[in-house]
Amino acid sequence: MHVQVPNEPIARLSSAWRRCVGTGRMDLSLRRGHSEALELASREIGFEMIRGHGMLSDAMAVHRAYEWQGERRVQHTFVHLDEVVDRYLAAGVRPFLELGFMPADLASGDQTVFWWKGNITPPRSYAEWAELVRATLRHLVDRYGLEEVRTWPIEVWNEPNLDIFWKDADQAEYLRLYEVTARAVKDVDAGLQVGGPVLSPGADEWWAPFAEYVTSRDVPVDFVSRHAYTSGPAQPVPFGVYQDLRPPQDLLEQFAAPARHLEGTALAGLPVHISEFNTSYRPDNPVHDTAYNAAYLAPVLTAGGEHVESFAYWTLSDVFEELGVAPGLFHGGFGLLTHGLLRKPTYHLYAFMAQAGPHVLARGEDHLVTRHDDGRVTVLAWQPVDGSPTTASDGHRVQLSVPVAADGDGRAFALRRRVNEHDGNAWSAWRGMGRPGAPSHAQRDALELASRPAVEHATHAVSAGRVVLDLHLARHEVTLVELDAVRDQTPPWTDDTRIPGYADGAAR
Repeated sequence: MHVQVPNEPIARLSSAWRRCVGTGRMDLSLRRGHSEALELASREIGFEMIRGHGMLSDAMAVHRAYEWQGERRVQHTFVHLDEVVDRYLAAGVRPFLELGFMPADLASGDQTVFWWKGNITPPRSYAEWAELVRATLRHLVDRYGLEEVRTWPIEVWNEPNLDIFWKDADQAEYLRLYEVTARAVKDVDAGLQVGGPVLSPGADEWWAPFAEYVTSRDVPVDFVSRHAYTSGPAQPVPFGVYQDLRPPQDLLEQFAAPARHLEGTALAGLPVHISEFNTSYRPDNPVHDTAYNAAYLAPVLTAGGEHVESFAYWTLSDVFEELGVAPGLFHGGFGLLTHGLLRKPTYHLYAFMAQAGPHVLARGEDHLVTRHDDGRVTVLAWQPVDGSPTTASDGHRVQLSVPVAADGDGRAFALRRRVNEHDGNAWSAWRGMGRPGAPSHAQRDALELASRPAVEHATHAVSAGRVVLDLHLARHEVTLVELDAVRDQTPPWTDDTRIPGYADGAAR
């Protein structure tokens, strides 16, 4: 049965889906491979902001302390921070700042997280921490301008409800950190945006205490943030894990949770940022490399903006080292792009979304139809999947009656791009090669070719201002169709039947 797409828009498409992307830790942007990934994604997808851990960790060398003549001296150095932010801005992307982790010289303990050892303990001196925050933000304002830095959200820490990220998951200590930090931010400028509590999934019991604390003490909060993942317990294997997934709707419910939990509080109505989201929270789960991941996330990208200000895919690139250096080309990394810039199927989902028009004509469980201001229509369609180990069928059919502004009945040109288990799928090709750990140059060239979406084109009759599309999607497919009315400019003397091989009119 065909879905009759309305002639007039029903909504405007939110850009929340590309407002931010994750990066791992900030100093990864000092590497050429990561910078190249950011430039590519900025050009083809148009991400607006980028967020990463470790802005104040030792690798960024922002804070150093030493004893001299019996007194503690502190030096703030912003060489690495400037280079990272310069690279962001040069790529057309702004920073989404995360204040953390603790510099070793300021830390109250030696507990760390990740292979690169981000310190997760509270500051030994809150006064010195506050001065570090003020000095860093003053420097950024001096270098990039107040009006620019006011557009950068500033988060306080990362997932403090988990003891792997905040010592003992101490809620009272985090609330103290948040208050000191938020006041330090506002000391620099009242217009800077500060927020938290940056919760992991499953920590909704923190919302009420956070709202009560900041309200009772009049602590600044300009936005709230949390993370969202839908994977179950890890099922370890050597150098990787497998996990079951809950349905995609669960991600949208997580997006909506902060507004629901803050209803009736002084924080109701604040912007919500999902500063990390994905299927799995593990950087070694092969689902990230698959077409299934793209089909799974398609309904989330198309509908997530109804709930939040932004939702940041975690992460941009497989240049990422929470568990150490990646063991191979395809290893289940979070990245939209592999090392060496191979585009994964989920990257193509984002690139397809970037072709959508601003006006939503229809949205369903397996499609999004939009229109550009110049009349072009885009159809994004996907096979629905629910997170279960099996897919209901090997394919899917989407039937739409789409309005096209053509002269009279006329014709419409359709360009279709598709990604599935075979097309636009370097991971599938890599499996077919026998999963080489270090692909040869010839294999890399083949994988690059295999990573490109399949492209096909057709001309459709326009009847009563409409084109009927009958899209047959392969297993785990995401497809993009762009429709534009044909404005025939063929010269009157053209006769393709006179070309050898076209006497039967096949070129018409």
